[in-house]
Amino acid sequence: MKAIVLAYHNLGCLGIEALLRHGFQVAAVFTHADDAAENVWFRSVARLAETLGLPVYTPEDINRRESIDLARSLQPEILFSFYYRRLIRSDLLALPAAGCLNLHGSLLPKYRGRCPVNWVLVNGEKETGLTLHYMTPRPDDGDMVDQERVPISEDDTAASLYDRMMPAADRLLDRALPRILAGTAVRLPQDHSQATYFGGRNPADGLIDWSRAATRIRNLVRAVTHPYPGAFTFLEGKKLYIWAASVVDVNQAPAGSVISVRPFVVGCGEGALQIDDWELEGGSRAGLQAGTRLG
Repeated sequence: MKAIVLAYHNLGCLGIEALLRHGFQVAAVFTHADDAAENVWFRSVARLAETLGLPVYTPEDINRRESIDLARSLQPEILFSFYYRRLIRSDLLALPAAGCLNLHGSLLPKYRGRCPVNWVLVNGEKETGLTLHYMTPRPDDGDMVDQERVPISEDDTAASLYDRMMPAADRLLDRALPRILAGTAVRLPQDHSQATYFGGRNPADGLIDWSRAATRIRNLVRAVTHPYPGAFTFLEGKKLYIWAASVVDVNQAPAGSVISVRPFVVGCGEGALQIDDWELEGGSRAGLQAGTRLG
């Protein structure tokens, strides 16, 4: 079956490798040009495609007429999207007779939209997963083919959770792709009444609100720690990045107030947070002392 693939990131590479492993003919790969302002810590889809001898394209907008005409000229029977960052419009979705499928990083219909791995941690979820589903012009609301569940531990960060979702994605694709190739894949409608949607995140979303509960702030820290831009607050006008933290049982103090320096403990709207790994803009820590207010 001839496929065109829209892919980026580690899951994009994994998806291409799974298609080839199961006998799909990949006619072309569409990916994104890397953003110089982004910390590119993941595998390159473009480099993988070139290594495999697959035609690779990096259009600025996959929905423009020239991109759609190119896709049409390839005469795809099916389209797959693996961690591609743009919403695909109806003109492109209408091309393949066998439809268009997307691998999404959550248990749909929950966490439709962008950055689901980060959002489930921000919200303190205990479980997430992946869903292979048919695409529509609306984000992540098409019929499902299969899902794979992934538990979330208290110690997970976005990086560790993402690492464990990779083998889960392999298991899901190894089940689903043979059925798709054989034409026996089922279509399971989503329960739209249970849907939740979350938008993209940017570095500014890492700003800490100390009026929140300590558990909520810790969840933000682990959701955006390395290799992401990090959770941050301000100390005397300088950004203070918090890379790791733990909830501690100490006497309540005003939100954002430094309770102690060794260990570094800060009062929150509910409870307190011990700062286990941090970095101050400019390097100097002279302004940090008990009673200092952060934020």
